[in-house]
Amino acid sequence: MIKLERNYDLPPSAYYGPNTSKDVKARLHVAEVPKEIMSKRDWTDEEIGMVVRCLRANLSNIKECMAFLLPLYERPKKITRFWIHYSVTALAFVVISGWIGKHSRLAGSDDLDNWIRQGAEAIKDFYQEHVEEPLLSIRDDLFETFRKRHQGSAEVGDVRLTAASLSRMLKAFAEQTSGGHLPSDATEQQMMEIMMSRYEKELTHPLQSLLGGELARALLIQVQKLKLDIETAMLELNQILRANEINFAILAAFPAVIFAVFLGYLIRVSLSKSKGAEGRGRKAQLRRRMLVAEAERAVIQYQLFKDKNEESQALWQYGMLLYALDRLYRALSKNGISKAEWFSLREDVLDLAKPNLDTHYKLLITARMGRLYECIAPVPRL
Repeated sequence: MIKLERNYDLPPSAYYGPNTSKDVKARLHVAEVPKEIMSKRDWTDEEIGMVVRCLRANLSNIKECMAFLLPLYERPKKITRFWIHYSVTALAFVVISGWIGKHSRLAGSDDLDNWIRQGAEAIKDFYQEHVEEPLLSIRDDLFETFRKRHQGSAEVGDVRLTAASLSRMLKAFAEQTSGGHLPSDATEQQMMEIMMSRYEKELTHPLQSLLGGELARALLIQVQKLKLDIETAMLELNQILRANEINFAILAAFPAVIFAVFLGYLIRVSLSKSKGAEGRGRKAQLRRRMLVAEAERAVIQYQLFKDKNEESQALWQYGMLLYALDRLYRALSKNGISKAEWFSLREDVLDLAKPNLDTHYKLLITARMGRLYECIAPVPRL
């Protein structure tokens, strides 16, 4: 305790006010216990009482000196540190308030009411155009799809009837032109080849074939085939359009979805209470890794100053180590990590704070913290 007795310089006047002289120093007086009493092994009651009174007096002097010095070194108030921000904010508030008052009913103007009404109408139109109508369209399309299933079945039935009629016409034409020798397993393509060959033959004498030949019948079969192709193409086109109706409605609602996602992100950021190293994500993990690196650097510097027998610098570095560990402990305790990981990590942080633990083991602990715990560094996955 006797080492604490000396003169302590006050901080510069810019930190504690201009009324205090720069030459003023705080003097800490510590009463020393007589060496005759300290050298004895057995103390009397009177000597014990004297030593206790001396210790109490010294503690009282230290308390008074600290009460005088600490307020001079404390951090300035928030209004002192951010007075420029507060001044600009107050000025902007006055200017905006004056502008709003100028365009409000207080000054006899209807501009503010008109702007509010136009904004509300714009928001209403946006909601109806990009939210309500697309959602109603999606709902109607879904219900319409189920309601039109029977109608779609009827269209498919019409195509099947046309195909069956064409097949019968081709079969009858092929049997008649081939003299009834048509194979039982003849395909529609084979019957079409028979019909087209007869059609080409009939075209050599069109007038004669039109009156007494099979040219008119071949033309009717081709018309039936064309009808079947058109109905099939229309059925496929109708199915494509029905399938894309919901896609078109979703695309119409896409701006509203983007706006809702952006608004939700802003609300989440504004309501999030965790900042800095206490939050989640890669930036928070980076800050926690930097805190571990800061603690590791303090451990190394502490050992270097200790090896040089510079006790004051070593104690200062140990204080920086405790400060970094305190920040890391607070950040990790509010991160919501798993209990199993938190228990092990908490023990590692407490081990780093132990003054008697060897520096080699502390460096091993910091290396393990950066390699093992996912809340500090993400574990690589296969």
